Amino acid sequence: MVDISDEDLLAELDAAPEAKKQAAQTPREERIIAGFEDIVRFREKHGSVPQHGESRDIFERLYAVRLDRLREREDCRALLQEFDRYELLAAAAASKDKIEDLDDDALLAELGVEPIGEVVLTNLTHVKPRADVRAAEDVANRSACADFDTFKPLFAQVQRDLESGVRQTRPFELKAEIQPGAWFIVGGQKAYVAEMGEQFTTEHGRTDARLRVIFDNGTESNMLMRSLQRALNKDDAGRRITDPIAGPLFSGERADGDIESGTIYVLRSHSDHPVVVANRDLVHKIGVTNLSVEQRIAGARLQSTYLLADVDVVATYQLFNINRSKLEHLLHRVLSPARLDLMIKDRFNNPVKPEEWYLVPLQIIDEVVEKVKDGTITGFEYDPAEARLKIVR
Repeated sequence: MVDISDEDLLAELDAAPEAKKQAAQTPREERIIAGFEDIVRFREKHGSVPQHGESRDIFERLYAVRLDRLREREDCRALLQEFDRYELLAAAAASKDKIEDLDDDALLAELGVEPIGEVVLTNLTHVKPRADVRAAEDVANRSACADFDTFKPLFAQVQRDLESGVRQTRPFELKAEIQPGAWFIVGGQKAYVAEMGEQFTTEHGRTDARLRVIFDNGTESNMLMRSLQRALNKDDAGRRITDPIAGPLFSGERADGDIESGTIYVLRSHSDHPVVVANRDLVHKIGVTNLSVEQRIAGARLQSTYLLADVDVVATYQLFNINRSKLEHLLHRVLSPARLDLMIKDRFNNPVKPEEWYLVPLQIIDEVVEKVKDGTITGFEYDPAEARLKIVR
């Protein structure tokens, strides 16, 4: 038998010799390839090269820094050449600053995060985002407000407005809501935008401005508008406080185009409860209804809210163009110091506490309604000891 080499035998069989397997890659080279494949997958998914910038996703920023590192290293470019089907390594560097050979901690610092314990780059449980750092810096950079006495009455008035329903809180939605004179709740504190500087455009093409923000704990901050925006968006309890209802809450007379909203009613009870019997002319129930008062009190003797007794209507006031529930809350807030704490048994012999009953003279109720009409009621509260409305300090 004629001797024939392996190569000649393969040639006879029309088969090419198998290429020799490359030497196994080092752990470092495997990490480099795996990291580059993350960048390639990003390019395939988004159709673009990962970019730098605070507005970018944390992982996109990670990939952008990683790509800069790989572009700077000749050995990395050689290793990854066969994997670079989009010519990512040949593109111009995304950053003008040269990215030196960084270890993991330095890379995290470049990304604006601080490692805490064991760092897992694909799990944010162990890293502190730069936004958290900025939020902490905003708090740390606050200073005592030297003229807080000027703003203190404003905070007190806003609180009263919230309690009375004249103002409400709403979820923060738009940066445009941040204007001089605007009120917010952020980090559990009321914040007042006292001043706004001239707007400017950032390097990323976004508008911003320097603010003077006063907080209800007597501190202030010259934060940027976008810093306040980020803080409100991040805070699950962050809210904006609406402007007060403009003008009088309602008019005593109907005008063209007015929409009837309901009626304030004042009732007296025929109950034989000792407190009611002893103060029959002072014990009043005050409510607001969109029904006729007659419909509202029908069957009063069967309802615990009417003390299981018939009632007399002693006064009514028509409402126009007003939110009934807000107004009712406002009335009850003003008269809350005179609220009766009664306990009675209902028809099923269960103890209940009827609401909206007050120990207050009818002329005080008339005065409250007049102050509701002229819009000044939010600054008053009933003083039972002196039986008069007093300015809230």
